Amino acid sequence: MSAVPDGKKLVRSPSGLRMLPENGAFNSPFSLDEPQWVPDKECPRCMQCDTKFDFITRKHHCRRCGRCFCDKCCSQKVALPRMCFVDPVRQCAECSLISQKEVEFYDKQLKVLTAGGTFLVRVDSSEKSETMVCRLSNNHRYLFLDGESHFEVELSRISTMQVLTEGSTPGEKDICSYTSLLDSQISEGGSIRASGMVLQYKPPGSQNLQELHMDTADDKRIASAWLAAMHKAAKLLYESRDQ
Repeated sequence: MSAVPDGKKLVRSPSGLRMLPENGAFNSPFSLDEPQWVPDKECPRCMQCDTKFDFITRKHHCRRCGRCFCDKCCSQKVALPRMCFVDPVRQCAECSLISQKEVEFYDKQLKVLTAGGTFLVRVDSSEKSETMVCRLSNNHRYLFLDGESHFEVELSRISTMQVLTEGSTPGEKDICSYTSLLDSQISEGGSIRASGMVLQYKPPGSQNLQELHMDTADDKRIASAWLAAMHKAAKLLYESRDQ
């Protein structure tokens, strides 16, 4: 194990080199833990095609799911940023497809989120709004909102989120949990354009929900792209609860 700048460290695991935060408490909410490998003695056959392992047909473990496969069923090496691997790692066909989609999120949407967008922001039922730049922190744990004032929203404390589209009206019955996002299709340049967002979250030290309203301002194209990226981030966080 060797220390590197910016609070990160290189860790060698059975699956490969990983770049992890020095303090595990600062892991990105998008990160996943390495799976436990299925013990060799429990997988005499490929868990995909049922080929029996022997001296010629070797077994390989998928670095994402930990199951055993033959070389044919686990031959692809794909980047796995959610587990912080430095290099692409061996994955089964099913997992490699998932990882390839996530690589696009890391390469595109995360950059959009950390760059930020400009919004008209108001809290709870207040009629007063403030122009603020909202961006995702570099460790992906917080939303930073900066204008004349500054405050932060921790992603783990968000309970519900609704991405508004052009023509939609926010209301209590419309505020959705992450579950409903799985069926929604909002794209950066598609026919459905995001126009705002409503968040419900618990501020630090409070168990009471606070509501945050954000509407696109100034460059609406950039703000809409930011909302579309946030929509994909929320879907990723929800889906990872079962992984």
